[in-house]
Amino acid sequence: MSGHVAVLGAGSWGTAFAKILADAGREVAIWARRRPVAEEIRHRGRNPEYLPDLRLPERVTATADAAEAISGAEVVVLAVPSQTLRGNLAEWAGHLEPDATLVSLMKGIELGTTKRMSEVIVETAKVAADRVVVVSGPNLAPEIAAGQPAATVVACTDVGRATLVQRSVTTPYFRPYTNDDVIGCELGGAVKNVIALSYGIATAMGFGDNTRAMLITRGLAETARLGVALGADPLTFAGLAGMGDLVGTCSSPLSRNRTFGEHLGRGETLEQAQVATRQTAEGVKSCLAIRDLARAHGVEMPITEQVERVCHEGVDPRLAVRALMSRTTKPE
Repeated sequence: MSGHVAVLGAGSWGTAFAKILADAGREVAIWARRRPVAEEIRHRGRNPEYLPDLRLPERVTATADAAEAISGAEVVVLAVPSQTLRGNLAEWAGHLEPDATLVSLMKGIELGTTKRMSEVIVETAKVAADRVVVVSGPNLAPEIAAGQPAATVVACTDVGRATLVQRSVTTPYFRPYTNDDVIGCELGGAVKNVIALSYGIATAMGFGDNTRAMLITRGLAETARLGVALGADPLTFAGLAGMGDLVGTCSSPLSRNRTFGEHLGRGETLEQAQVATRQTAEGVKSCLAIRDLARAHGVEMPITEQVERVCHEGVDPRLAVRALMSRTTKPE
């Protein structure tokens, strides 16, 4: 593929993904919302806000003008917070090339509409679903930026387009696998953030490995239940976009969602946790939308329900644990 790649969003994962693309031989233009960040990337090859120790390859440039980044790009990577996607993309859509491939790095469900990110992209940019590629998996940005071996899933209903993106992000340290199950990959990426909140809560409450293994396993079970109800392939949840991402996000201290959960598990309020972490974890917002999605499809998601109660209803985590453990017993 000729032409450059635009990465819209200069957070940790957008910045690391730009490095991957450049290391795979692509010319990359990052759009940063704040002009000083764009100038620092362009002139010094560093992102002062995220991954400040990472020296970006010379193939990476940056701008604070989204239209400039998008112009002529064959591939446009969307790496903004999931709840801001619709508003941002509405402004950017008019600048997209006619057959540009849109790549979603976002892991969330939109509040209010309960739409997956690829659905928001199709609706807002008015593009066919087979032009949207989803990247999901255990993608902790600092480790990938350091060149540690990692793998991911590149999902698209058009396998040919997924393969083109796969080639664009294959490096000695980053191994992408293609998949045509967009629904499963997106749900795995969104729900794991909620389960990681529960894992962080349990960790801070002093619970051990049995409890944490239970949360990962039963968390995966409720993710797969919702996925199957929405038409996903259950096998997807046994792969990188399911179990892989869930284990990575739950077990790593680099995970924002796990860390945020630990603050809640220590008895802090949502507001205190936000101040302490200087950001809202994706799962805090998405748990509302995922709960609504589950209810709309008659799917039981008890861990998600309790995380939502702790985050948004002020329920004491100890009471949430009691509610989880006192549910009616049933076959696995």
